[in-house]
Amino acid sequence: GLVVLGSNGEYPYLAPHERLQMVSCVRRALPRDRLLLAGSGCESTQATIELTVSMAEAGADVALVVTPCYYRGAMTSAALVQHYTEVADASPIPVVLYSVPANTGLDLPLEAVLALAQHPNILGIKDSGGDITRMGLMVHKTRQEDFQVLAGSAGFLLASYALGASGGVCALANVLGAPLCQLDHLCREGRWQEARDLQHRLIEPNVAVSRQ
Repeated sequence: GLVVLGSNGEYPYLAPHERLQMVSCVRRALPRDRLLLAGSGCESTQATIELTVSMAEAGADVALVVTPCYYRGAMTSAALVQHYTEVADASPIPVVLYSVPANTGLDLPLEAVLALAQHPNILGIKDSGGDITRMGLMVHKTRQEDFQVLAGSAGFLLASYALGASGGVCALANVLGAPLCQLDHLCREGRWQEARDLQHRLIEPNVAVSRQ
């Protein structure tokens, strides 16, 4: 599948109608059997709900909802759980949480993730923070839920797989899709030495794509 309007898509610089046009365009080009995730996060709960509904109408299969962060000091676990619960309750498509502290300055708290993992319309989380201990805890503590933990960067994809993550959403796939698919294949087959060698080769290109 594909993700549109994530951080690499520079969604904050697009007007709502431009974001919807992007989803519609990609949906027309993408085969129906390919999953389309679209970023619909806004600062307010109501705006996020409205854009998520519109994204579904434009053809998105899943909404990727980044943490609101402008009033970061007020974004407690309770506030974020309420925000995401209201969005998931109203969304006609499944929701994936999105934590990207490098851009938002806010890490979705672990206790909030664990509470939200129980919601039937929240499928998982894209975690771009790179804290492997945290990711391992999320995998471990949600193992009884229908909840997927996704690595948010190719830089720690192998480590995430080793701890039980379901997959990854990686900006590097825009330019090195085939090697990332190969890394996924090697991990799923348990060919860890080959996977480690490939992961090492992907670290520097990933830094060039995501940090420079």
